[in-house]
Amino acid sequence: MVITRTPFRISFFGGGTDYPVWYKKNGGAVLSASIDKYCYITCRHLPPFFEHKIRVVWSKIESVKHHDEIQHPSAKECLKHLNFDKGIEIHHDADLPARSGLGSSSAFTVGLLNALYALNGKMVTKRQLALDAIHVEQERIKENVGSQDQTVAAFGGFNKIEFGAPHKINVLPIVLKHDRLNDLQNHLMMFFTGFSRNASDIAAEQIKNTPKKFSELKAMHEMVEKAIGILNSGKNLDEFGKLLDENWKIKRGLTSQITNSSIDEIYEAGLKAGATGGKLLGAGSGGFILFFVRPENQQKVKDRLKNLLYVPFKFENSGSQVIYYAPHGNFHDSNSS
Repeated sequence: MVITRTPFRISFFGGGTDYPVWYKKNGGAVLSASIDKYCYITCRHLPPFFEHKIRVVWSKIESVKHHDEIQHPSAKECLKHLNFDKGIEIHHDADLPARSGLGSSSAFTVGLLNALYALNGKMVTKRQLALDAIHVEQERIKENVGSQDQTVAAFGGFNKIEFGAPHKINVLPIVLKHDRLNDLQNHLMMFFTGFSRNASDIAAEQIKNTPKKFSELKAMHEMVEKAIGILNSGKNLDEFGKLLDENWKIKRGLTSQITNSSIDEIYEAGLKAGATGGKLLGAGSGGFILFFVRPENQQKVKDRLKNLLYVPFKFENSGSQVIYYAPHGNFHDSNSS
C-alpha cells in the first residue's frame, strides 16, 4: 500500500499567464504558494478475488474490469499514461472540497501519479511529476487548464514559477526573512463562498478571449515582479494588498464568467470591513475567496462575513510526498516462479 499527500495552493499573481496559449508566445509567470490543506491518495494492488480489476473510490465508487470503463478522467488517464495494467484500488480523500479554486484537480493528478510510480517501485523528481501531470491534464484529458496547479502541487513552497522556458517550467523559491513571511501569512484570510464550479468551462472562455486581452494579461504578468519587489523591499505590506485589489479588478474583466453579483457583494463587504484587497481563487465564479487584511481588522471581516466558512491556513514547503510506503502484498500467478 502507498499513501501520498499533496498540497492545495493559493495563487496571488499571474494567473492566466500559465495557459500554453499565452506562455508559448509571450512567456508567463505566477506567484503562488502551497498551503497546509491536502489531497490524500491511497493505492494498493487489488487482490485477485473479485470480478473487477480496478476500484476507484472518490465521490463515486467505481468497480470496473478495464481502464476505459473508469469515469474519473484523471484516474483513467494516469493509469493509461503509466501503462499500469495490474489490479489496483485507489481511494481519494481531501481536506477541502473539489472545484473550489485551490488546484484540487491537479493535486489529485500529481498525488495519483506519485502513488502509482511508488507502487511500481520508482521514485521520480518533482519536476517529472509536474510535467507528467501537465501532460495528463492538457494532452490526454484535454482539460482547459494552465500549468501552475500541477507545478505547485508537485514542488510545494512559496514560489515564482516561470512558464515557456526551454524546460517549460522554472521554479524559483521566494526568499524572505522568517518574520516577513509570517507577517504576510498573518495578513491573509480565506473564506469559502459556498459555490462550486467547473474550472475548465470557465477557462475555455478565458482561453478563447486571450488574443483580445493582451494588455490585461501583460499587466497581470508584470504584477508578479511588482509583488516580489514589495515583499523584498521592506515596504508596508499594505502595498501587497493594494496590488491584489488592482489584480482582481483586471482579472474580473477577462471573461464574463469569472465573477457574479454574489461574489462582488462578498468582495465589497470584505473591503468595507477593513480588507485592503483580495481576489477570488482559481478560475472564478465560486469556491474560495482570499482577503488581505491587517490583523487588527480581521475580527471585523469575520463578523461581516459570518455567513461564510472561514478557513485558516499556513504555507507549506513539502509538495507531493509519499507518506506511507508498504509495497508488499502483491499477488502472483501460482504458475509463476
